[in-house]
Amino acid sequence: QVQLVESGGGLVQPGGSLRLSCAASGSIFSRYAMAWYRQAPGKQRELVAVITIGSSTNYADSVKGRFTISRDNAKNTVYLQMNRLKPEDTAIYYCATDPSISTVRSAPAYWGQGTQVTVSS
Repeated sequence: QVQLVESGGGLVQPGGSLRLSCAASGSIFSRYAMAWYRQAPGKQRELVAVITIGSSTNYADSVKGRFTISRDNAKNTVYLQMNRLKPEDTAIYYCATDPSISTVRSAPAYWGQGTQVTVSS
């Protein structure tokens, strides 16, 4: 079983940068695909980025070129580096994981508690 804990959220000005971390417990971390989701008030949950077991990555069009997802299997941690942040990036960001790449993109089996990111001057 995998348990996920996000950290690194906070208040940042437009154009700034922030790095989110997701620490995972469990010995099967390296055998699961990982994803970052976000949800803003009044909006549906949105898939932001995905990284596979083989470290292939995919991004939502809204963050492509600005965000980078990575994983460190030795540290049981996945990261989301966010650059050139915009006010519309404001949301609660969730780490999620699932053994299947197709399922992690739709209905992941495991979720973290979320961390708030607020982009405002």
